[in-house]
Amino acid sequence: MPSDKDLEQRAYFFNRLVKRDRHLRKWARRADCDSYRVYDRDIPELPLALDRYGERAVLYLYERPYEKPEAEEREWLSLMAEAAAEALEIAPEAVVVKARKRLGVDEQYERIERAGELVRIREQGLYFLVNLRDYLDTGLFMDHRPARAFVRRVAAGKRVLNLFCYTGSFSVYALAGGAAAVTGVDLSNTYLDWARRNIEANGLPLAAYRGARADAAAFAGEEAARGARYDLIILDPPTFSNSKKMEGYLDLPRHWAGLVRSCAGALAPGGLILFSTNARELVMEPDLIAPLAVKDVSAASIPEDFKPRQHRAWLIAAHAADLEGIRFP
Repeated sequence: MPSDKDLEQRAYFFNRLVKRDRHLRKWARRADCDSYRVYDRDIPELPLALDRYGERAVLYLYERPYEKPEAEEREWLSLMAEAAAEALEIAPEAVVVKARKRLGVDEQYERIERAGELVRIREQGLYFLVNLRDYLDTGLFMDHRPARAFVRRVAAGKRVLNLFCYTGSFSVYALAGGAAAVTGVDLSNTYLDWARRNIEANGLPLAAYRGARADAAAFAGEEAARGARYDLIILDPPTFSNSKKMEGYLDLPRHWAGLVRSCAGALAPGGLILFSTNARELVMEPDLIAPLAVKDVSAASIPEDFKPRQHRAWLIAAHAADLEGIRFP
């Protein structure tokens, strides 16, 4: 039986979700979205995040600062999932529950299931396939919605390089904005195939797209060496990666400046780098990438349904004049 405290927390959680979802649903209709974050650890005693995907949802449990017996945790979490379904007015089985934990240096998140089900959701008038069960992340980082809108707005006629492209959401937006050519780079064939399927889901021209299975950290430097140039480079790397498919490892707080300089070598005159990160330890020191010019767009890059702590973002160009007059997003 749930304790009185558990039932009280369920009521707090339910009421918060109802109020938040009612507000966000109106905003989402205006933004032509059916997916958004409803809750993100708003109440300290409820270390949860809840993302809505149309008539489905994913509930994430974050690590507590103290130990809780496993059986009690399962019962409590089941109660919170029940509250989420009731508040969002969706079926209880439509709420997928996952746990987020802090990983060690050599750890990677593993595949959770092999259901293979892809669900189509809508974001700012475009469609994306998400997998709500098989992986910790679903295939779409919703906190980058404003940055993707920026890419669509400025992409017309441009050559776009999307490094660490994951499932290709930035590539979709670039093609939707009329990019002349888009190259998406990732080490995973699974993600590259997923990116193509997202492009096809929107009826966008595959002839203008190239997917490259390569070490993204090295790709920009290799492109610069062969004389390839891009008007817009999207650099959204993981905080850490030690994939066996890449040379060495990537520790972004240590390696970010080298990555940016490699990208700068492949920039066309007047080109832009959109650099973003979730790495809280990363310190943006413009002197490390001088003489490149940097504009902090972090505040404008956080959408309505996310808190500022999600990520930071910068526009980077060869000259300060290249950043003048740029509106973000």
